[in-house]
Amino acid sequence: MIRATHVLRRDALVGEIVDRIVLDHGDRHRRRMAMRGVGGVAFLLDLAEPTVLDDGDALVLEDGRLVWVEAAPERLLAIRAADDHALKRLIWHIGNRHIPAEIAPDAVYIAHDHVLAEMVRGLGGTAEAVERPFRPEGGAYAGEAAGHHHHGHPHDHGHSHTHD
Repeated sequence: MIRATHVLRRDALVGEIVDRIVLDHGDRHRRRMAMRGVGGVAFLLDLAEPTVLDDGDALVLEDGRLVWVEAAPERLLAIRAADDHALKRLIWHIGNRHIPAEIAPDAVYIAHDHVLAEMVRGLGGTAEAVERPFRPEGGAYAGEAAGHHHHGHPHDHGHSHTHD
């Protein structure tokens, strides 16, 4: 099986695009995985280290051909607030839970989670269910796929670990 061994970022694309792969946020953070493009090109993603693939990037196959990366629509929550101060408060609470968040001009987007939706509403914000590609901020842990985990529950669980 042909391998894709590196990534061209969207602002540096040069070459023949032969297929596209549509991936959700979780599948865009990989190192090694068998994939098949929507046009049928099968390949093994085989990168040197876990990499976040962005919408518009391309995977470079061993023969030089490119497979376009497209961010798939996902079920998200669009978080909004009445004013900037209220929105900053909501962002603090979301960040305190160490979950990926996309900060856009019109809203803050997070993966759909009914518990977080209720928290947002309880703090005076709105949490609207939407379907759109998820492009969260890279953040401090963007390059540490195996070294940090993201989850949607409070940190008072039965084991200890640091988040530095």
